[in-house]
Amino acid sequence: MKKVKLGLLPKLPIKWNRKPVSSAESGREVLADGRVKYWIRHDIIKGVFPKMLAWWFQHLEGDLEYEGNVYNRYHVWHPEDHVHVSYETKKSDGSVGPGAKLRIVEYLGREKKYLVNVVSPIEKLDKEGFIHNPRLYGFLPIARMEYSFKETKDGTLYENCLIVGWKGVSFKVLRPIFEFFLFDKKHGFFWIKHNIEEVGQFERFLPDLYRKENGNLV
Repeated sequence: MKKVKLGLLPKLPIKWNRKPVSSAESGREVLADGRVKYWIRHDIIKGVFPKMLAWWFQHLEGDLEYEGNVYNRYHVWHPEDHVHVSYETKKSDGSVGPGAKLRIVEYLGREKKYLVNVVSPIEKLDKEGFIHNPRLYGFLPIARMEYSFKETKDGTLYENCLIVGWKGVSFKVLRPIFEFFLFDKKHGFFWIKHNIEEVGQFERFLPDLYRKENGNLV
């Protein structure tokens, strides 16, 4: 796992589309296999379409122009919580898709105790959705992230979930300990809040960025 400097970044002094938790449907449930699922059904992302989202997750690195200044594009996506994103590895042809790995560093709610510092292998990435599997310390499988994108006349119906834990009897037994020390309900709420905020922010920057970097194609 590549070394990345940890620590909160200064908040970006920009206007952003911070949607409230109440703008989406969300919840928590315990699955039959013992894992815990936090899920969100977002408000329609207006002006943002599935092909833009698939492209975005393939092009997370780099900068963009926003409100007349140039900023790191991952930081613009969430101006308070995001710290670092990179592709730990790409596919053999240099592209990003199943088989590539993401490196993600962020602090949910700017809380240091809710640090996300993971390498996450990509399982699926296309116009229908995105699946990746965060690994703690680069090798311990602790979660699964599933996103689905459905096009509407106004944009995209974006649904996603975080499934915490691993399949098997051992997690059913260890879940109370796991939740107490690593990921309790409050931690899950901070993930939901963070995710609703970053998904809402797509409306502010992604359509313009997509057009600029794809020859003004809609």
